[in-house]
Amino acid sequence: MQLEGIHHLTAITAKAGENHRFYTDTLGMRLVKKTVNQDDVSAYHLFYADGEATPGSDLTFFDWPVQPERRGTHAIVRTALRVAGRDSLDWWAGRLTEKGVGHGGVIERDGRATLDFEDFEGQRLSLIDDGGAGPGHPWARSPVPAGHQIRGLGPITISVPDLTNTDIVLQRALMMRPVRQYSREGATVHVYEMGPGGAGAELHVAVEPHLSPAQQGAGAVHHVAFHIPDADYEAWAERLHSLRLPSSGPVDRFYFRSLYFREPNGILFEIATHGPGFTADEPLETLGEKLSLPPFLKGRRARIEAGLKPLD
Repeated sequence: MQLEGIHHLTAITAKAGENHRFYTDTLGMRLVKKTVNQDDVSAYHLFYADGEATPGSDLTFFDWPVQPERRGTHAIVRTALRVAGRDSLDWWAGRLTEKGVGHGGVIERDGRATLDFEDFEGQRLSLIDDGGAGPGHPWARSPVPAGHQIRGLGPITISVPDLTNTDIVLQRALMMRPVRQYSREGATVHVYEMGPGGAGAELHVAVEPHLSPAQQGAGAVHHVAFHIPDADYEAWAERLHSLRLPSSGPVDRFYFRSLYFREPNGILFEIATHGPGFTADEPLETLGEKLSLPPFLKGRRARIEAGLKPLD
């Protein structure tokens, strides 16, 4: 029983329409599920992914009318998106420039070619060369050529003021493996590995005691989810309980099942299953083209739709 890698990452936007245009046009990702936050149905929950909505490729957003994030520690601070090859990063540097998106140029960090940039709300992103590891699932209707499309998530970087208790949870509770360290902007970053390892199965922990606590807002990350096989869900729920790690207990999100908990520095983690997946209520060919609601919300469709603004 082990975590298999990053399942998805959920961030915050205050401008759903501009968010949709940026991630589907500029970044060429596919909107694979247009739904609502199940705990706050006044807000969209938008899921962008690869052509087949593969777990591990989902970058998702809650649409909340909030002020911009105040950056700091106790937070998820950077999301990497994987592409195949240094030539893809060079292509992306040109595309971002063409689209008016500032970037830092291609650099090497932690042994990988990397291109740092931010979206229009300051969401901190990186494109990294993952060496083409594993299969890719391009989207045929993407404005980005298939060979340069985003293949998935990872690594994810979090910031903590002190590593000690976070390390205990990562190693003892989540069974992640510490594999190396590197320096970035004056901070030591500790790399933890899950399952098969590789960029899509890494959590990077930057230790930054000099920073004030972050305050979530537009441009911030809400939580990161780790991927498990469906068959391991009950065992993980029991593991968190047996370790006396406070958690949400089992939560059925219809598209996957979840467990939520906070690590000792307050960062929200989720453990999520592979299935049932986004084709549970609409065919693969038309994912994301209409508002999808889980069964327990379908009776409220008219009221929910009336409270949402069109994305386009």
